[in-house]
Amino acid sequence: MTSSLTASLLQRRLIFFGGKGGVGKTTLACSFALLSANRGDRTLLVSTDPAHSTSDIFEQGLGGEPAPVVDNLWAMEIDPEQEVERYIAEVKEHMAGSIPPRLQAEVDRQIDIARISPGANESALFERFTKILEEDSESYDRIIFDTAPTGHTLHLMSLPETMTTWITGLIANRQKVNVLGRMWRRVSGAAAGTHQDYDDPVLAALDRRKHRFTLARRIVTDAARTAFAFVLIPERLPILETGKAVRVLDKYGIPVGGIFVNRVLPEEAQGEFLQHRREREARYLRDIETQFIRYQVQHVPLLRTDVVGVDALRQMGGILQGREEGGGRRL
Repeated sequence: MTSSLTASLLQRRLIFFGGKGGVGKTTLACSFALLSANRGDRTLLVSTDPAHSTSDIFEQGLGGEPAPVVDNLWAMEIDPEQEVERYIAEVKEHMAGSIPPRLQAEVDRQIDIARISPGANESALFERFTKILEEDSESYDRIIFDTAPTGHTLHLMSLPETMTTWITGLIANRQKVNVLGRMWRRVSGAAAGTHQDYDDPVLAALDRRKHRFTLARRIVTDAARTAFAFVLIPERLPILETGKAVRVLDKYGIPVGGIFVNRVLPEEAQGEFLQHRREREARYLRDIETQFIRYQVQHVPLLRTDVVGVDALRQMGGILQGREEGGGRRL
């Protein structure tokens, strides 16, 4: 029988795996993606983690476009630097038709400076993220994101709301400029030109981006469609970080699907050293039960070996379904 958290997540079309660095979220995201594909669901796994361990776990080179891994499973790794280059090129293209030729060189220089400004990587990554939601959501039955460590991910997840508000303000300002332009043309006559709102490439680009951002916000806050699964290990710092992250997602209305507690000592692990660790672990597991009582929690056992390759990932998928020795359990 499929464990309750795994079964619940398999009802969602969009799943985010997140957590503190080093807790095994990439392993679980890859295992879950393979489990989804084995069910016959066309699945896309997207890594937004700069470390890009997905290629290593699947033992296959991956890039910025979906590549087949096994039947029904495609995977990709988004490179923030490449996305910045793509983003800058698109901005220059949109600006080219809306500024006088004499200003083009200076505008390009300012755009190139923005390439290295704080937040450039996050903005470019968010652009790609929204395009995946808009363009690829109909091509796949399920999209799974293996996200960056918690802080970066929370910033990314907050962007659908903040960017929608920001771009709405930009559109309002641009419309005011166009209104003033029309007033000037009425006063100045033919000498002022005949530019109309519908000829404004900047306003058109802003409208397209607003539509994309609004769609992204609607998708990531839809509990029937989306879930964010946290991965942690039974130790103090991952528990604290996950607690803070859950509160942030609640603030932005992003549904938390549940908690995977990874690397729990299996019952068969013996020895005095392991007994001491088990006693400490038990305290943390009780803490997790108390702190995350609102959410489904599933234990994933510590395995004897690293999870690398499709066969090992399939074994982990069996554990997630509760079919393998030492499988997950509901707190």
